[in-house]
Amino acid sequence: MNLSNLKPAKGATKERKRVGRGPGSGLGGTSTRGHKGAKSRSGYSRKIGFEGGQMPLQRRVPKFGFKNINRIEYRPINLDAIQKLSEDKGLTRVGVKDFIEAGFVSSNQLVKVLGKGTLTNKLEVEAHAFSGTAAAAIEAVGGTVVKL
Repeated sequence: MNLSNLKPAKGATKERKRVGRGPGSGLGGTSTRGHKGAKSRSGYSRKIGFEGGQMPLQRRVPKFGFKNINRIEYRPINLDAIQKLSEDKGLTRVGVKDFIEAGFVSSNQLVKVLGKGTLTNKLEVEAHAFSGTAAAAIEAVGGTVVKL
């Protein structure tokens, strides 16, 4: 046995169906497309969502609401997560780079600090936005809030 006589296993490959090559082939004439109608013509393509003339779903269902194009999406981080991060790493200043390294956010996300949990250490917290309760809690223990 060598490379020149290798071939696929029996039944593993199939000949492709060559339609429209005359009546002798058995696949001439309508070329497996049936008789008449749009689907038998060349160049036919059904529109996305077409339901045979029935009113399509995307037109039957009413539209509502809107997407605000000016919305700014923040990634929330709570005070208890910041407390745990500062204890684990021994930090006095917690910034966005620390959140990225810890895996809380990716490099292109904006960070908003929220007030769930308690803070015991005096920290300088750096983020893009702060909730009122979070800012008050950070300043209550003598920390500082730095908005980016």
